[in-house]
Amino acid sequence: MLFTACTSQKKSAKSVAVFVPGVVSGSPVYEMLVEGANAAVDSYNLGKSEDAKTQIFVLEAGTNQAEWGNKILALASEQKYDLIISSNPSLPELILPVIEQFPSQKFIVLDAELSGNANMYTVCYNQYEQAYLTGFIGGLMSKSHKLGLVAAQEYPVMNNIIAPYFEKGAQAAANGSTMDFRVVGNWYDGNKGAQIADALIAKGVDVILPICGGASQGVINSAKNAGIYITWFDNNGFDKAPGTIISSSVMKQKEMAQIAVSDYLNGKTAWGKADMVGIKEGFVDFVQDDPNYINTVPADVRAQMADLIAKIKAGELEIK
Repeated sequence: MLFTACTSQKKSAKSVAVFVPGVVSGSPVYEMLVEGANAAVDSYNLGKSEDAKTQIFVLEAGTNQAEWGNKILALASEQKYDLIISSNPSLPELILPVIEQFPSQKFIVLDAELSGNANMYTVCYNQYEQAYLTGFIGGLMSKSHKLGLVAAQEYPVMNNIIAPYFEKGAQAAANGSTMDFRVVGNWYDGNKGAQIADALIAKGVDVILPICGGASQGVINSAKNAGIYITWFDNNGFDKAPGTIISSSVMKQKEMAQIAVSDYLNGKTAWGKADMVGIKEGFVDFVQDDPNYINTVPADVRAQMADLIAKIKAGELEIK
């Protein structure tokens, strides 16, 4: 259920708010966040009386990032929710001043990293591994050895981890590979995404990684029209463009959201800690069994990817 207005009186039972920095529909990362949180609450509520059941509310903040800080402040100011859970690398910095004003408010933020605050727990997916694997297959599949990354915006994880490790992976697969980094400026402009992709294609780029929300559809359309490849991040995206998308490096957001909310409801949250989970922990994966992957990517490339992933899982190779 989606609630966009709430009263200021706190319920006696625990109450959880899911703050979506965007919209749920059509956003796989946020769909998984909501599904996982709902699953945790449903499980916790089994067998409990109505007045003891945890309530859960989902609030969509929209795609204008400039409004997120004020909206999460307004949510906390109602002092109605014991926990606010969200997911986005930029949120911890927006949350810190909110905690100063409301020191009893607890936050869990997925896909983010900030340690040392007793009111916040964060979980960061190992995007060193995600980006490296994505770049590696891009490097293997590129004929021009020119790759592109189209980001919605610049932020520390993008600038310091995803972009450089995408390029490192490509260079490890094919010496001399280069990466052209471009920014849309928002998470929704498909036309701008298409324009950027067209410009990259004109420069000889033949593999593009889009991490730009709704703008990714414009990148996909350009790639399909030009006959080049797309690598995909965060969820299984093969069905978005069969034959064009060559990889999906995924994070298990639903499972993590369910664990995080369940731990909170059962008093197990490690407040102040920042965890990182990856392939060995089972929360980052590279999809190898999708028919579109098997049909699109040559067997020798799939074999090289399987070998690389096996080494990471076994601890023989650390990407960092």
